[in-house]
Amino acid sequence: MAKTKTTFFCQNCGNAHAKWQGQCSSCKQWNTLVEEVVQKQDTKDWKGPSSSAKKSRTASPALIKDIQYEKERRLSTNNAELDRVLGGGLIPGSLTLLGGEPGIGKSTLLLQVSLNLKYRTLYVSGEESQQQIKMRAERVNPNPSECYILTETKTQHIFQQIEKLEPEIVIIDSIQTLHSDFIESSPGSVSQIRECTSELIKFAKETHTPVLLIGHITKEGSIAGPKILEHMVDTVLQFEGDRNHVYRILRAHKNRFGSTNELGIYEMLGEGLREVSNPSEILLTKGNQELSGTAVSATLEGLRPLMIEIQALVSTAVYGTPQRSTTGYNAKRLNMILAVLEKRAGFRLGAKDVFLNITGGISVDDPAIDLAVVAAILSSNEDISIEKNICFAAEIGLAGEVRPVPKIEQRILEAEKLGFETIVVSTQNKLNPGKYAIKVELASRVEEVVEFLFG
Repeated sequence: MAKTKTTFFCQNCGNAHAKWQGQCSSCKQWNTLVEEVVQKQDTKDWKGPSSSAKKSRTASPALIKDIQYEKERRLSTNNAELDRVLGGGLIPGSLTLLGGEPGIGKSTLLLQVSLNLKYRTLYVSGEESQQQIKMRAERVNPNPSECYILTETKTQHIFQQIEKLEPEIVIIDSIQTLHSDFIESSPGSVSQIRECTSELIKFAKETHTPVLLIGHITKEGSIAGPKILEHMVDTVLQFEGDRNHVYRILRAHKNRFGSTNELGIYEMLGEGLREVSNPSEILLTKGNQELSGTAVSATLEGLRPLMIEIQALVSTAVYGTPQRSTTGYNAKRLNMILAVLEKRAGFRLGAKDVFLNITGGISVDDPAIDLAVVAAILSSNEDISIEKNICFAAEIGLAGEVRPVPKIEQRILEAEKLGFETIVVSTQNKLNPGKYAIKVELASRVEEVVEFLFG
């Protein structure tokens, strides 16, 4: 019998300490150290991931020029939005971590994906029974598929079933519910999460089987468990949205095999999640009534152009101190734009409340929406509506200049496809306005944009 050993782990960063102390010396957080029992057991008769791997071998160093590899082969998930965010599909042997708030639809998304896959899939659930998953599966996709359901939380038993079934894709719901015989601590603790993830990584790399993990998040919005968990996996996806709204957004915070700028949008319906192939239609208000304080911008998320609507409300400050409030936009950047309008364009906004909102519940950090923010603020301040067939794509500098933005042609073509008649861009963009069906209005300073919109 191995000697029992206890270690104090920080629940915030996962750093180990030999004894208890009030403050973690690594992350400087107070009262986060918890004592956990770490005990190695005899593993000679445990059939783990190494024994289940048919292609396991002893690694040896090789010259990089002598290493042979096949062209990157990806497994399609039959879900266009998920494939886009992953960079084209799942890489064999990769670990993907999906996080999100409770009830946002993480389990529904991966169950829906597993039911549509053409590969033999093992869906391991430590939170629901097989009957509960069956009820949800019939609602999401009543058609039969190559999906096997296993309700188990012990990793040794999971690997035994994997050895028998030999699945091509494994889905774990969730990593916080798993526990290993190697560690004598409760499921969800720092040491259990780290050990279970290490075993899954070893299994994935040796068998070239992609593994998808669902992870809980803390009240601060980060993945529960040690921060090292996000470093261990290959891809970290975040499922965002408001449970009171029907739209969900899938983002990649880390992706070793693709871009982290891509965005996937879903609509939550009674029968599951529906992929939104043209998000510009849901982000724009459909109505004939012209309202002041709204402007449309052509933004870019990865390779996907989006037309989003900016709403602004400018009113006289009642309590003396003006308020600055934003939803989906950087508050500091709003303050900068208001200072530019005050200094360079002569608008007296210092004593007025300014509220800014990005419709659709998404957050945008693309500087190309600056000009649309300016147009929406001035439209609300003057109480003059902007024509609905005008959109904007430019950045605003501190000197009041209209600066160019990258990939302007994609933005122009998206605006043209959605029926806009005019787009305002910077004169510094190198393009030929005559080759587009849409009218391209060039501007070099904020004053020119004000003159164009309001005369």
